[in-house]
Amino acid sequence: MSRELVLYIAMSLDGYIAKKDGGVDWLKGLEETSDGDPNFSTFYDSIDTVLMGRKTYEQIVHDLSPDKWVYKGKDALVVSRGNYKDDEDVRFVGDDFPKMIRALKEQDGKDIWLIGGSELILSAQKENLIDRFIVTIIPSLLGVGIPLFKEIDKETLLRPCKMIEFDGMVQITYEKRGKK
Repeated sequence: MSRELVLYIAMSLDGYIAKKDGGVDWLKGLEETSDGDPNFSTFYDSIDTVLMGRKTYEQIVHDLSPDKWVYKGKDALVVSRGNYKDDEDVRFVGDDFPKMIRALKEQDGKDIWLIGGSELILSAQKENLIDRFIVTIIPSLLGVGIPLFKEIDKETLLRPCKMIEFDGMVQITYEKRGKK
């Protein structure tokens, strides 16, 4: 069985994954005391690789979790054209992204989490590499920001296979049509 590339992400009701400046302080439900996404731990156990772009990586290490790498124990790959040095938690890759995904999918292991950002999502979608889309819709309208899907130039037919509501948010899991 081959591994799947899974986009697991949240967006505003109007389709943005971040504010124009990259801010994500709006990523929350209605209740301050919510336990969050009830599916997350099951999903997290189903993956062994996290894949993200440089901007997402920078946001994690500088803003969201500056004191602790949150994906400890996972194979963390950051796609960047910059000159970064690997460390014990992260490997920086600048290779041909679609080729790298195809190679990862052929390796033994669990699924691969495509965390973000929008440029990687666009590249993966253009190459038809995303197998499953798990999208949580946050009850916020941002008006402007970084869109989840930037000008995709071809249609992809999806079918919803699961939907849950929690804390005022709706999470929908989609698979490509024709997939069993």
